[in-house]
Amino acid sequence: MIDPESLKTLSAELRERMAEDRKLLEELRTEIRPLRAATRRIQPRSATAISLVGTDGGNNRIEFDPFMAQVIRVVDSSANEYCLEVVTPTTNTAKLGERQFDAGGKPVTPLGELMVYLGAARLWDLTPMIQDTSKRPPKPSWVQVYRELVEWAILFKLVRTKDFGTDTLIVVDGFLRSKVFKGDLFARLRQGLEEGIQRQERESRRRIFLAGMAKHSKVLQRYRLTMMLEGIMDHDYACYVEIRRELEEKAYVWSEYARGDEREQEGGEANKFVAGKMFFVKFGSRRRDPIWAIDLFQTQASKAQEIFGYLLADAVDGFPVPFYPRCLQRAHENAALVDFDMDILQQGIFSAIRETLGDEAPVLDTFQLANGDPSARRYQ
Repeated sequence: MIDPESLKTLSAELRERMAEDRKLLEELRTEIRPLRAATRRIQPRSATAISLVGTDGGNNRIEFDPFMAQVIRVVDSSANEYCLEVVTPTTNTAKLGERQFDAGGKPVTPLGELMVYLGAARLWDLTPMIQDTSKRPPKPSWVQVYRELVEWAILFKLVRTKDFGTDTLIVVDGFLRSKVFKGDLFARLRQGLEEGIQRQERESRRRIFLAGMAKHSKVLQRYRLTMMLEGIMDHDYACYVEIRRELEEKAYVWSEYARGDEREQEGGEANKFVAGKMFFVKFGSRRRDPIWAIDLFQTQASKAQEIFGYLLADAVDGFPVPFYPRCLQRAHENAALVDFDMDILQQGIFSAIRETLGDEAPVLDTFQLANGDPSARRYQ
């Protein structure tokens, strides 16, 4: 515990540092001030005019040393399941890639279809973050990369091949940008999405909109205080504002994560990682209701008023998180494996280990009865 004298010294140091850094706050206020005039009110639109589909992959990891099984499950807000598989950090990535195709080389999964479209025969042709685990020790982080690839592949398949009954807004968990793809593959994926959107409108007379919504945003975190000081989005109605690329770039360590097509048109580097245009959005009608960062598909940014109008009714009914799109919350609830489902999976792991141990299986019973955390007694 800090003694009173040390606390006094620390407080003085903090006051001095904050006074010296006041200019930083003023700079942030100057950067964000133009957004006040750019804020637009969201006009409600009929919820019956469009179908809202949220997709989420959940985060279903079962840790049991020496195994770390990751259940990759992607489900939409209508409980349609698009993927269900289990991988571990030691899974053979060569065989995992082969599982995306049948014996004749025809894709049998959404990821396999994406690999064919992008011309990637193996997983490490798709991303540098997945290596051939049969040749070098694996890094556990590749499992999360694989999960992201699967989610992009399912979105790709939905946009290009699903038969939609109405105009549809697809809301995905996370921003519409990625750094896991090799070279220009993400730019080609983005082009494939645009082709699918145009084909749906041309052949099926269905308009498909894409939005990506993350629970946390470095850009929003950077400017949250200054927005309150400047009274930005401080309105008694739902509203939104488009965020300039230069504001995004200042918030990220890697500026290419915020580099859109605008930079390429200005003579800068090509856009390899970004498919979305960021907006700050407030769905509530009170001044201090939560503000969210949402990506709209780049070519649909001009339709922000329409898209947010459709999303407004769904967000107002959000539960248990207020003013967060209900379709995305339902998708997460459907994808997450909890309570009884998780117990079944845990028992499935024990059963699989029991078969692996053979004659030594009784040791597993002793292990399950043992206290795995003796230090927890200090809380009793």
